This record gives sequence, structure tokens and C-alpha cells, in this order.
Amino acid sequence: MQEMTIGQLAEAAEVNVETVRYYHRRGLLSAPPRPAGGIRRYPAVILTRLRFIKRSQSLGFSLDEVKALLSLHDGQACNAARTIAEHKLVDVRQRIQDLSMLEAALATLVERCSMSKGKVSCPLIDTLMSDGELTQ
Repeated sequence: MQEMTIGQLAEAAEVNVETVRYYHRRGLLSAPPRPAGGIRRYPAVILTRLRFIKRSQSLGFSLDEVKALLSLHDGQACNAARTIAEHKLVDVRQRIQDLSMLEAALATLVERCSMSKGKVSCPLIDTLMSDGELTQ
């Protein structure tokens, strides 16, 4: 693949040009030198790196975590990369547990609403207005 302008790079990676510039500022992507009076040209390896960043974000990694993973890309630090991924997995499992509890609480509130036909007060709104716990 030949070198690309920033617009071509962004389009190929399905991101906005400003996203590429933001990643430059964050130190995730290096900007190629600008030739005198010319336009920067990005090598294909930058597209690969940009896609890596986007895939990592889709798995829930923060940009700081992505930066750490990219710094380990030399192939010598798989243990460190695994440690980062293990921490992310713990975080994801905790969020799943929290969302499961939220789902159960909301299901209970929705059920209470469906059983309160004809009442003036809504159990869902009453529960949200109170200081009590949102439990099943």
C-alpha cells in the first residue's frame, strides 16, 4: 500500500481527521515529517497502528492503556500485555456484575409499575424519589 495523506488515512481507518490529530497529541501516533511546501504522507504501518487503537478501544481499553500496549509491541513483553488485559478483564467482569444488579432492580421497578394500575402514585417514581436502595 502506498503512502497516504491524513484524509486518506482517516478514511481508510474509518475515523475523523481530528481523531488522527488527537492521537498525535496524545503520543499514540507519530506524525511524519512535512516536506517543504508539501503534504505529510503516512506509511501503511500508521494505518495498522490506528486500527489497533480503534480495536483496543472497542474492547474497552482506555487511551492510556492502549498507549501502554503499544509500548509493549516489541514482542518481548507479552507478560506485561497480559497483565494489562487481566486488569481490564477484572474491570469488565465487575461492570457486568453491576449491570446485572441494575437490570434486576429496573425489572423489579417495571414490574411494580405494571401492578399499580389505577393508583395515583407510581412505584418507579416513588422509589427513585426516596433515599432507599434500588434493590430487587
